[in-house]
Amino acid sequence: MKTIKSIKATKNVEVGTIKRVGEKEADSEVRGGYWKYVPKSEYKGTNRKQETVVTEEPQTEQSPVKTKKNAKKNY
Repeated sequence: MKTIKSIKATKNVEVGTIKRVGEKEADSEVRGGYWKYVPKSEYKGTNRKQETVVTEEPQTEQSPVKTKKNAKKNY
């Protein structure tokens, strides 16, 4: 696997798009002149930033509800 980054905009890809592809596909893309090789750490850094953007709703503290069992009493 190789990590490549687009250096020119195309119809389908914006400048700065990073993707992980197989070695053969990476070689052909880079030879085309629209992509360049980048370290895998750069790919990981962009993916982790996107994950942290997701926000969660604040959790409210709720007291646990206790239920009493109605036991039948035989008189």
